[in-house]
Amino acid sequence: MLGLDKKDMTTLLVVAALVLLAPFILNPFPANSAMAQFNAGYPDLMQRFVIFGIFAIGFNILFGLTGYLSFGHAAFLGVGSYSAVWMFKLLSMNVIPAILLSVIVAGLFALVIGFISLRRTGIYFSILTLAFAQMSFNLAYSVLTPITNGETGLQLTLEDPRILGQTATESGGIPVTNLFGIEMRGSETLYFGDWSFQFSAGYYLCAIIMLISFYISVRIFRSPFGLMLRAIKSNKTRMNYTGLNTKPYALAAFVISGMYAGLAGGLLASMDPLAGAERMQWTASGEVVLMTILGGAGTLIGPVLGAGFIKYFENIFSKINESVLHSWFSFLPESVENGAVWVAEHFVGGGWSLTLGLLFMLVVTFLPGGLVEGGQRIIKLFRRRKADDGAEQRAAKSHPAE
Repeated sequence: MLGLDKKDMTTLLVVAALVLLAPFILNPFPANSAMAQFNAGYPDLMQRFVIFGIFAIGFNILFGLTGYLSFGHAAFLGVGSYSAVWMFKLLSMNVIPAILLSVIVAGLFALVIGFISLRRTGIYFSILTLAFAQMSFNLAYSVLTPITNGETGLQLTLEDPRILGQTATESGGIPVTNLFGIEMRGSETLYFGDWSFQFSAGYYLCAIIMLISFYISVRIFRSPFGLMLRAIKSNKTRMNYTGLNTKPYALAAFVISGMYAGLAGGLLASMDPLAGAERMQWTASGEVVLMTILGGAGTLIGPVLGAGFIKYFENIFSKINESVLHSWFSFLPESVENGAVWVAEHFVGGGWSLTLGLLFMLVVTFLPGGLVEGGQRIIKLFRRRKADDGAEQRAAKSHPAE
């Protein structure tokens, strides 16, 4: 079905179910309960889950499948965002042209950078991509201010021409991004007792695009082209000795990966029409590396899991402040409560990255294959127990007297 075997089709259906039912799955606690702090089913956060999932899926094609570690992929994310905002300013507030332009421009930019960077391999390739990303950041931040608006960021204004759309609403405000009239900010809330579930048009657009992106990545992994990329990762030197020129394949993987990043940048701008140079910083490039490794580099679903994991910690744990901690430990004696809060506040709020770093160290140490390997180990454990129970039952049936 759809050109996929049974295993890949099952994976795609599982991802589709998780993504489409996310408003329910990510809101397990009542809205007014103390545990509501850990709910993640609101549109802004869910959109970031799937958008950065797209970013990580594309990066995994270059790093996990081909073996090239890039530290500059945030440059394509930023280029995609700037392209989308310029489309909103000049043409229309419809997100489709903006997304298409972001993918095209990011792909062309990746073609130029990849053509130069792929002349080197290993750490030298990584340093070259990092250098290009930092140059892009500095250009956007200070040199190309007429195009990027510098440190303020590129924003929509009432003076924008928008030749195929409204320049201003009837109330005199800036129009919102839409998909043929369906506003990306539009959302509906469904109440079930103490639970509330939010459904956003913008989230479901991002979710559908992510599913399409995931499907394309599966086809790439299973195609002869993907097999060639896997061979490059395994032993590029041996491939060269056979007479095959690996550079076109590596460049194609780099461009495809850059287009995924541009798509993610375009979606970020479509949900919030603002593009800033901070999206091109080296920290953003490092974040997608963490997402891919944490989820499982070279696996299909790993980057999606890693993106959701990191964005969850970034948005949920960073909001836990001192007052929340005091409410959690209020049952303790005052001196013990203050001590517990003092210890805990180093791992949440502004210190959430310390918790993430410790978790990353544990995963890399004990689960080199990432979260996917952890899931595989759990499944094997249950299967082994089930097999042992079945063997015991068969032994009991064969020796009833005993």
